[in-house]
Amino acid sequence: MKGFVPLDPETKVSQLRFAVVYTKRKSRKRFPAGCVQIKDTEQEAIAAADDDNNYFPAHVLGPSKSSEGQYIYYLERWI
Repeated sequence: MKGFVPLDPETKVSQLRFAVVYTKRKSRKRFPAGCVQIKDTEQEAIAAADDDNNYFPAHVLGPSKSSEGQYIYYLERWI
């Protein structure tokens, strides 16, 4: 996956997950952990979304530590 930090095969820290992401711009490809709410299923992410208040369902990869030392999630795709 181009642009993503590679997954560590020895741990389960970073993985693909369903989430609700708070963002004003859907053109972004990575998000701080504080803007991401992890959900167990795709249906839960869709149900928790609130487009009017900028909460969008997504499939994300993470968490990963950025070069700035913050935890981030990468957008895999919008749901």
